[in-house]
Amino acid sequence: MIKLAIVRQKYRPDGGAERFVASALSALSEQQQLDITVLTRQWNGLKNPSVHIEVCNPFKWGRVSRERGFARAAQKHFSSFDIVQSHERIPGCTIYRAGDGVHKCWLEHRSRIIPEAQAKRMKNDRFHRYVMDAEKQMFEHPKLKAVICISEMVKREIIREFDIDESKLHVIYNSVDSNRFTPTLRDQFRASIRSALGITDSATCLIFVGSGFERKGLAEAIKAVAKAGAELIVVGKDKSESIYRKLAEAEGVPDRVHFLGVQERPESYYAAADGFILPTIYEPFGNVVLEAMASGLGVITTPTCGGSDIIQSGKNGYICDALDSNSLAQAVSHFCSTEKALMLGKEARKTAEKHNPQRLGHELLKLYGNVLQ
Repeated sequence: MIKLAIVRQKYRPDGGAERFVASALSALSEQQQLDITVLTRQWNGLKNPSVHIEVCNPFKWGRVSRERGFARAAQKHFSSFDIVQSHERIPGCTIYRAGDGVHKCWLEHRSRIIPEAQAKRMKNDRFHRYVMDAEKQMFEHPKLKAVICISEMVKREIIREFDIDESKLHVIYNSVDSNRFTPTLRDQFRASIRSALGITDSATCLIFVGSGFERKGLAEAIKAVAKAGAELIVVGKDKSESIYRKLAEAEGVPDRVHFLGVQERPESYYAAADGFILPTIYEPFGNVVLEAMASGLGVITTPTCGGSDIIQSGKNGYICDALDSNSLAQAVSHFCSTEKALMLGKEARKTAEKHNPQRLGHELLKLYGNVLQ
């Protein structure tokens, strides 16, 4: 029996890492040779009788205290397990899943969209310096046996930034439930949702899904659909939503950008759209890319999205620079052709079907076997 710990500080139902953990646990809990424990500060996930939950919730009084305190509390349990797979930047883990990419690279990309003075302050911020130091310690720690890179982009960043043996880096893509996210929902939800939002059946409508609008590029998505004469469904939340509503007004499309907040059943909203857009400034992969593709939607995203690994431009989507609204608008315009949109969606579905939970479980078990050799 292999004792496996999965470390995740806080469970948020709409989070990408949490969806990875949920799908991995679902696949792995069926394996008789694994005894799985989740080390967490707070767990609100679905209960699984074959998974143990160990709460590590020390007092915290700020962001650095929160990260350092959880790391130290979790580290106290590491010696009890054969494998510690961390989804947090904690030195001493056996396997690290680089779901958040490389923090230094994120700061560099964010510097493209904020004032220079703010960018300098950000790089010297105590929290950001702590995260970068924790990353370096973890990637270069002798106990680290393997890194799960969720995209080739993330793998390249790790090689560039850290002193680590490339043989430790394994690209294992996320998975998607192709039964939950499926083009068959189109007949069930497209008409009703469009009617409720005032979107005609003939209108070209794209969907943006994600919380954290600045990083994920909602501003450029709004500008692109405005230029292309399309509509946009926005599923997700952000404390600065009012800024993006004002942008839609400034672009002359306040009635064509529909803010819906977080939705428990995003699959029904994918079904109402003709395509998916995520012009993110930095996204290590993006589960929403796979969800959209499984739902039969072609994807527009960027080279700084790891999900672009599985996009073939013109076949199942398009890849454009995050800040090039003209190129993004041109990509959106391709979806104005119903025939083209359906073709892109059909190919996208074929791509997504390859990334199933069974494949994920198999790749993780293979990795664990290699680590224990």
